[in-house]
This record gives sequence, C-alpha cells and structure tokens, in this order.
Amino acid sequence: MKSLLPFIKLFKHQWLMMSIGLLLSIVTLMAAIGLLSLSGWFISASAVAGLTLVTAQAFNYFTPGGGVRFLSIMRTASRYGERLSTHEATFKLLTQLRVWAWRKVLPLSASNMQGFRQGELLNRLVADIDTLDHLYLRLLTPMLASLLTLAGLYFFVAWIDSQLAFILTASLLLIWLVMPWLFYALGKKPGIQQLQSKRLFRVQILEYIQGLAEISLFAAETRFRDQLHQTEKQLLAAQARINHVVALSQAMLIFLHGLIVFLILYVAASGVGEHQPPGAMLALIAFMALACIEMLMPIAGAFQHLSACVNAANRVNQLVEQTPDIVFNDSSNKQITTGALTLEGVTFSYQDDNQMVLNGVNLSLHAGEKVALLGQTGCGKSSLLALLTREWQANAGSIKIDATDISQYSQQALTDGISIVSQRIYLFTDTLRNNLIIAQPELPKFNDYAANKAAQDNNDKQLIAILNKVGLNTLTEGGNPLDAWIGEGGRQLSGGEQRRIGVARVLLRNAPLLLLDEPTEGLDKRTEREILALLFEFAKDKTLLMISHRLTAMSKMDKIYLMEDGVLRDSGTHQQLLLNDAYYASLYQQLS
Repeated sequence: MKSLLPFIKLFKHQWLMMSIGLLLSIVTLMAAIGLLSLSGWFISASAVAGLTLVTAQAFNYFTPGGGVRFLSIMRTASRYGERLSTHEATFKLLTQLRVWAWRKVLPLSASNMQGFRQGELLNRLVADIDTLDHLYLRLLTPMLASLLTLAGLYFFVAWIDSQLAFILTASLLLIWLVMPWLFYALGKKPGIQQLQSKRLFRVQILEYIQGLAEISLFAAETRFRDQLHQTEKQLLAAQARINHVVALSQAMLIFLHGLIVFLILYVAASGVGEHQPPGAMLALIAFMALACIEMLMPIAGAFQHLSACVNAANRVNQLVEQTPDIVFNDSSNKQITTGALTLEGVTFSYQDDNQMVLNGVNLSLHAGEKVALLGQTGCGKSSLLALLTREWQANAGSIKIDATDISQYSQQALTDGISIVSQRIYLFTDTLRNNLIIAQPELPKFNDYAANKAAQDNNDKQLIAILNKVGLNTLTEGGNPLDAWIGEGGRQLSGGEQRRIGVARVLLRNAPLLLLDEPTEGLDKRTEREILALLFEFAKDKTLLMISHRLTAMSKMDKIYLMEDGVLRDSGTHQQLLLNDAYYASLYQQLS
C-alpha cells in the first residue's frame, strides 16, 4: 500500500475540485436514501390515513409530496454535479500525473532504461497511469462518501431510535470494513495475472506490428499469431477469474444487505422509538435500509480497483524512483566555443563487470581538426560516441571539451555545442518545416501578426535554401513545399533523402563540434560522396570526429585512429597508415 502514497500526495493540488466531488457524492447518496425512505413512509402513511374519512381529510399530502419532488431533483442535480466535478478532477489529476511521471523519466539515461522493452515503457507511462485514475474516481471517493454517509445516517436514525441506528450502521460498517479486504485477498492473484496478461498482450501486438515486414518476409506469421493467441487465452482466463470474484462479491453483498433489511424489519416490528406500534415508521426504516444498497455497491468492485492501482503504482514507481545515472550541471554558464576534444584513460562497460567495451582510450582533437575513428563492427566506436553525447557514463577516465570536463556543462550547452549525424535519421509524422526547425532555436515572438508572419517567411526562405544546398530540390518544388507531410503517414523518403534531412538539420544547428556516426552507411557511392562533400564543406572551420568502418574521404582527415577491441592501437594520417600499417593498407586496396 505504501506504493500509493506518492500518488495520493499529488491529490493536494486538486483538493478543491476533489472535495466538491466528495461533497456532491455524499449529497447524492443522502438524497437517494431520503427519497426512498420518504416515499415508503408517504405511501404507507397515506394508506393508513385513508382507512377513515377523518384521518384522510386531516392528513397532509402536500408537504411529503413536495419533499419527494425536492429530493428527486436534488438527487438528479447532485449526481450530475458529482459526475462533472469528479471527472474534471480525474482528468486534471491524470494530466498532472503524466507530467510528473515524464519529468521523472526524462532525466534518466540509457543505463537507467536497461531491461525495459519499448512496449513495456509505453505501457507503464500510458496504461498504468490510466489505471491510477481509479484510485480517486472508483476507490477513494465512493468509499469515503459511503463512510461519511454512514455517519450521517447514524445520527439521523438515532434521533428516531438509537437501537435501530446502532444495528443498521454497525452492520453496514462491518460490511464496509471487511468486504473490500476479503475480496482483495481473493482477487489479488487473478487481478495481477489479468494486468500482466494485458500488458504482455499489448507489448506483443506492438512488436508484431513493428516487425510485420520481417515477419512476412520470413513467413513467421503463424508462429507469432499462435503466440498472440496463447497470450489472449491467458488474458481471457484471468478476466474470467476476476469476473467470478466480482460476481461472488456482488452476490455476497446483496445477501448480507438482505440479512440487514430482514434484521431491521424484525427489530422495528415491535416499535420504532416512541411509535408503538411502528405504523408508517416501519416502512421509513425498512426503505431506508433498502436504499443503503446504493452506497454499498462500490464496495463490490473496490478490491479489483485496489489490486489494479497497487500493481500499477508499483510498476510506475519502479520506473520513476530511479536516480539518474547521468546528472548535468544546469547551474553552469560554460559554453562550447571551439569543440576541442580530449579523452584521457577512458574505460567503459555496459554492465558492471570485467567485459570492457572501451579500455584506456586516449584521443585528442584540436580546435578545427578533422579526425576519423576506424574499426570493425563491435570494436567500441559507437559506444565512444555515446559517451561524448552523455547517453552513457564512462567508468573511469575523463572527457573534456574546450579543456572543460564534459560533466561541467549543462544539457543545453551540450546540445547547443554538438551536432550529430547518425546512421538512422528519425522523421516525425509532421510537416517538412517542423522536421527541420527542431534543429533551430525558437523563433522570436512579436506582439503583432505581421511581424510574426515576416519572421516565419524569412525563416522559410532559409529552410528552402538549406534544402536546395543539401540536394533536396525535389522537396522544394510546388506551392507551400514546407507544409508537405513527411514521415509515417506522409510522403515517404528514400534512405539518401533521409540522410540529407539529417545533414540539413546539422547545417541549421551550426554547432562547433560535429560528430558523424557512420553517416553514409547503406548509401550508394555517389550519394555517399555528395553527403560527405557537403559535411566537409560545412565543417571546414569546425572540429569534426567521424566514426566509420569505410575508408571514404580518409585523405581529407588530419588524423586517423584505428580501434580494435576497445583500444586505439594505431594512429596517423592517411599516407602514414598506408606506409606503416599493413591492415590499413590491405583494407584500402580491397575497397579501392
């Protein structure tokens, strides 16, 4: 239960709307109980009064009739207001909860996310947080409203008959206390199985959709569909077990409530307070006991919501309670100006064991220098790049940019000072303009529309000029080319066009340090030469580090490092390595 405390603490920000919702819930329950009990008394009293002409003429039909109408209107209005306020509070709480969760998750690094599948992360941040809305809407509010209504019921009935008040409220309180915990224990295991099966089913469906091309290519549809079918069967079986527990809880609740009504009838038959015999007061008390079923009904499903909320809270807490492995110095004002890069004795492993990916790496790039890092797949090149971007943290050694340790920069300073062209360029399902301006600082905002429009028009001209410069002239043709949709659901771009979009983003960023991670992997020779020519022209006054296992453009490099098994085994210019390193020379001859 302690796992729910962080989420309950968030409720204080919406205390007003939540209090209004709770108050209206209590009013709704009281109006419902009052309506049924007054109606029962009115019908019975009218029947008794009609036995003689004198009593029939003396009986006041108007006041009780007005009371019935008033309570029915109050019940309808308060129910509407209760639904409005509780759902409004729930939506605000969900919004606040999502913002809180994302603020906790965003500082987490790749090492924090180890062991979490993408579908699992999505499930925790969406489905589990959705589940937590039951904590207020279907658990705390109805249970508190029932308890407070029960207290009010005791004082009202005690004003008439203290013995009946004790019997009625004590019996209802016993159900309120015991039933949820009893069925929580019975439904905990199938509830967890249902949630786990549902999560697994979502993850498998997501992976099936994402990998549909490969699944179809290798004719593996049957195997994956069978796996989905088995998970679906487990989910349905768990839901069936939950439904059995829900049905049992509802049946027991109705049975116990019937026993309470029977007991009240038995005790009240001998008299209700000063009413001996009870007369119409027997109907009032009996119908009041009958009406209490409305405030007991949420108890039947409380165990299910409690189990789901606790399980969802545990899973969200497991994610958000992590301490970020990488912390930026956001109080620092240091900025990257030249991009000079130095690595001294850098060691790194993905797991805390002796299997080092990088082992004592020493590397130096002077301001404006062009350096290549060559090596076979798996030698540690991309891992080194991940350390430079602070995606991972080195186990030992130091990484300095402009003679300042990389840990002393703020996150904003690093993103402003480093541009990256990677193997995979992500395109958002959005306009071409919005896929480009993510690399730019936000445009200044003006008070009038004309100034804002002029600023955007000027920026659009710059974007079109950049697109033409990187060879994407076909995307700038026609009217309003920057409004064209690209990415998933939009215009599909080739691999070369996507790389050129990545280059365009780098040109718009204009950072002093440029990192290239296999920027031409999978491209044809012509496209490769064109992209590298663009990048080298752009980086002529910048510091550049290119990671590759190909020898294209090595002659343009000031220095080349050869990496093998996490160690830099040799370095030199292109000509020096051709003369002094047999492996480099043979590789150059093969590729030439």
